Amino acid sequence: MSELLEKINKPNDIKNIDKKDYPKLAEEIREFLIDSVSKTGGHLASNLGTVDLTIALHAVLDFPKDKIVWDVGHQAYTHKILTGRKDEFESLRQLNGLSGFPKRHESLCDSFDTGHSSTSISAALGMATAAKLNETDEKIVAVIGDGALSGGMALEAINNVANLKRNMLIIINDNKMSISKNVGGMSNYLNKLRASEQYNDFKSDVETSLSRIPKFGSSLVKSVKRTKDHIKNLFISQGLFEDLGITSIGPIDGHNIPEMIDIFKEALKINRPIIICVRTKKGKGYEPAENDPSKYHGVNPFDISTGLETVTNGMMSYTDVFSKTLVKMAKANDRILAITAAMPDGTGLSRFQKELPDRFFDVGIAEEHAVTFAAGLAVSGYKPVVSIYSSFYQRAYDQILHDVCIQKLPVTLIFDRAGLVGSDGETHQGIFDMSFLSAMPNMTIIAPSGIKELKEAMKFAEHFDGPIAIRFARGVAFPEIKEDINLQYGKGQILKEGSKDGNNAGGNVAIIAVGSMVEETYKAIDMLEKENVHPAFVNPVFIKPMDTELIKRVAENHKHIIVVEEGIKKGGFGESVETFILESGIDADVQVMAIDDRFVEQGNVALLREEIGISYKNIYEKVMELTR
Repeated sequence: MSELLEKINKPNDIKNIDKKDYPKLAEEIREFLIDSVSKTGGHLASNLGTVDLTIALHAVLDFPKDKIVWDVGHQAYTHKILTGRKDEFESLRQLNGLSGFPKRHESLCDSFDTGHSSTSISAALGMATAAKLNETDEKIVAVIGDGALSGGMALEAINNVANLKRNMLIIINDNKMSISKNVGGMSNYLNKLRASEQYNDFKSDVETSLSRIPKFGSSLVKSVKRTKDHIKNLFISQGLFEDLGITSIGPIDGHNIPEMIDIFKEALKINRPIIICVRTKKGKGYEPAENDPSKYHGVNPFDISTGLETVTNGMMSYTDVFSKTLVKMAKANDRILAITAAMPDGTGLSRFQKELPDRFFDVGIAEEHAVTFAAGLAVSGYKPVVSIYSSFYQRAYDQILHDVCIQKLPVTLIFDRAGLVGSDGETHQGIFDMSFLSAMPNMTIIAPSGIKELKEAMKFAEHFDGPIAIRFARGVAFPEIKEDINLQYGKGQILKEGSKDGNNAGGNVAIIAVGSMVEETYKAIDMLEKENVHPAFVNPVFIKPMDTELIKRVAENHKHIIVVEEGIKKGGFGESVETFILESGIDADVQVMAIDDRFVEQGNVALLREEIGISYKNIYEKVMELTR
């Protein structure tokens, strides 16, 4: 353990370290983070960039009395270290281990659970307002990235901050990036703030020079200060935060710890909200991450000396299949457009951006806008394809329902990372999309189980005249066993007819597996066939509309129906099957293997499936139980 880091074992221990040693402490923390994340994987670049900022905040705040709300929260690793959790980093993002995001159940020093972007100012404003009502004096700080300011929720919150009649700090961590390069008007505005450094330097030089003039110096300085807004307008054409009634400071150097400490101390004395723009370098201290911060935003375990991930298999992911297929389709159809919300790399659309830049749109962290923007394009005759992670689509529920489905617009919604995503935990698991989409009239939902089905689903969506969602899992794409894939609207597939040899051979059992669970079920089938148990095996393909003809036929010929899905049980496909069979008066027992009424924490996907009860082992055990 590093010399200074050894002294950090509980909240506020940083105050026992001499301030002149803070830069050395920052070096030790960066070394610790690089070493730790290289073994466990995690968010590296964002944490390396905020080490100095976090040290400065901890130097002036008192935990857990004072509160920091970390926007998104993936940059809170240093905060966790400084609040006594460094020894838990071996379990980072693992099942029952340390979360990669702030969690109130982990520590009293984590004031608010975060995971999605643009929420921090709203939450911090609520805390500051409560403190005012309670007449307490805790300090409240929101730390938000410049990219997160493109999210409408952050702007809604800022619009209300000026009404607060007490202190609250909003730290804008300006690293010129969210996950990928920032886009849009807010990014342009922050560029103008960066330009204001020229103004600040100019103003300081002018005031210093004038003050030296005998007799008249001080009065001239006062005159200059009275007209500072006019001078400032020579350099900055807007003052968004000031126009909203909020004092703003910066940008300041986010790697100069003494300067930040001094400014934070003074800002916390002011009895009104203050915005401080802090400029940082994402990935600071590790050259590969500095050179390619997008790549090192979230990483698997890697070799520190080379920066190369140590967990690679060279196989295509579902995202890769989607990416290549969409580019090929778009080159043949100039009405196809691609839209994402600040995730061109993660969603695979960076390939589309490179090859067809005029038809690619990154709207920033603004999922609601992305969907309604697509609706406007669709109503104008284009075929927009919106690709966003499943858990982030939750923000656009109303836009999908109100702006797309009511008008029956041909918008293709790609739900990347549908199902369990593993290490990022509750806020990122894509387990709710089937439930909330299924309730929407006019919505069609396809859950392809492998490479070929995904390609066919996209080709089907290209010519489908209505809203359509295609959901697929994170990770390596499954090469289907079945070769003859012919996608037809609302039709599923029987992958294995199963045995007709009587109760003890699995002939009374049919398994219906949704999307990614098809691959999992094949593993169970392999185990079952070794036991001479041969259940029927069905891939529904379409979640909505459900192939009722197929489901009815399967239910009439099998006593037990097992539906396996990697989604929340309530409102899921299994419940739809159960309801249909009940309403059809068919005497068949339906058992749904899905995620019960709960949030799923972080962990390896295979381990999570087993813990939830939807792994191939669980499927095997369920079939064996029903065939005894």
